Amino acid sequence: MFDFDATLPVMALQFVLLAIILNAIFYKPLNKVLDERADYIRQQEGGGEEQLAQAKELAVQYEKQLADARKQSQDIVATAQAEARQIASEAVAKAQKEAIAKKEAAAQEIEQQRQEALKTLEQQVETLSRQILEKLLGPELVK
Repeated sequence: MFDFDATLPVMALQFVLLAIILNAIFYKPLNKVLDERADYIRQQEGGGEEQLAQAKELAVQYEKQLADARKQSQDIVATAQAEARQIASEAVAKAQKEAIAKKEAAAQEIEQQRQEALKTLEQQVETLSRQILEKLLGPELVK
């Protein structure tokens, strides 16, 4: 089937030369590109994990800051409510004092008017008594 003549070493030499040429032109650059790509993927995976860890750390920090901000806002609201209650109670106390003062002033005015009315009535009673006496006894006897 095979003839072992001078063509066999030439064919073997052609095969070896073709393998060397293909290795130099095609396989080495292709392997180099594949190795570089694998290194890039490994680096990106490592960087991705690092970035993921940083993102998680940032998320924890933001959640803590958010909790602090919520607590501060609740403290501010509580303080504002306490101040509002205090202002309202002061306003109520002031209004009550004013109402009491007005009530007392009104009571004094009523008492003054009552006294004036009594004086006027006393004068009228005295005048009417004199007139009655004058009519009953006569104007000469009453003085």
